[in-house]
Amino acid sequence: HLSPGRDPCSWRAVLGVHNLHKHGPHTARRRIRRIMVHSQFQRETFENDLAVLELKSAVRSSLYIQPMCLPPPALLPALENSSDCYISGWGRTAEKGKTSAVLKQAHVGILPASLCNSSQGYAGLLNERALCAGAWAGGTDTCQGDSGGPLVCYHPESDRYFLIGVASFGVGCGRPRYPGIYVRLSQYRAWI
Repeated sequence: HLSPGRDPCSWRAVLGVHNLHKHGPHTARRRIRRIMVHSQFQRETFENDLAVLELKSAVRSSLYIQPMCLPPPALLPALENSSDCYISGWGRTAEKGKTSAVLKQAHVGILPASLCNSSQGYAGLLNERALCAGAWAGGTDTCQGDSGGPLVCYHPESDRYFLIGVASFGVGCGRPRYPGIYVRLSQYRAWI
């Protein structure tokens, strides 16, 4: 979670990397020109938990580096209720486990806000700017070190994946009744 005032000179964007310890010929490193943290980010509740990093120089697309598309508004109802989504990251592989040097991915579904916000789950903590994804029974989740990572969902009619969320927080990792919480990007399209 980025906080305002971070010095962009101390950050680097590394793109096209699969193994954090072995940067291959397809890896691109870029300096950061600017870090734009959402002005209404609330550290206590993780509301508006979003930042955009502006790179100092352009990146060329390749088989290993590609932009992720935001969905057009017409596709949002289908995507934000999808059971065919993926999360990825280099975070911990278990709640008290170690981080992974190799990029991991997991298949998840979007869960109804009414379920995630129930008294058995987050008890009303979530608002319309959040998405809940994972498994209600637990087991599949993002973990510490995955924050800021993508939640992408497949749209079969267009045969494309779209970025619909960014990993924000959760209670532990993979616990029953506490799926991962993601920033709902459709609520921030104008800001992005």
